[in-house]
Amino acid sequence: MKSDIKSEKTTEDYLEAMLMIQKKNGYVRSIDVAQHLGVTKPSVTYTTKRLKEKGYIIMDKDNFIIITDSGMRIAEKILNRHNTLTDFFVSIGVPEEIAKEDACLIEHDISPETFDALVSYIKKNEEK
Repeated sequence: MKSDIKSEKTTEDYLEAMLMIQKKNGYVRSIDVAQHLGVTKPSVTYTTKRLKEKGYIIMDKDNFIIITDSGMRIAEKILNRHNTLTDFFVSIGVPEEIAKEDACLIEHDISPETFDALVSYIKKNEEK
């Protein structure tokens, strides 16, 4: 069970990183993912193989990574959680770098119910 949870977090981390890189550069290469996540190229090769097997990414003829629709749904969900949590933490006085790190830790584990309640709370307080 712990292996499944770790695997799911890895999947989410990689897809989120790929989406962030794509938004920044317009393309995604394995080396960019390795640098972004601070992991080795062999680690990226191993994980991208698994992501391809699950249908989350494809590689084009030039070895650029393309996120599929199913991969994009996961990547966007995690990136949205990350950005929402980071913004919330900053709004309550947490320094931005710490807020980003904490958001990374929480984005995978927060329940949908708690996240939705947090979003509702933020919206309600923005109206005031």
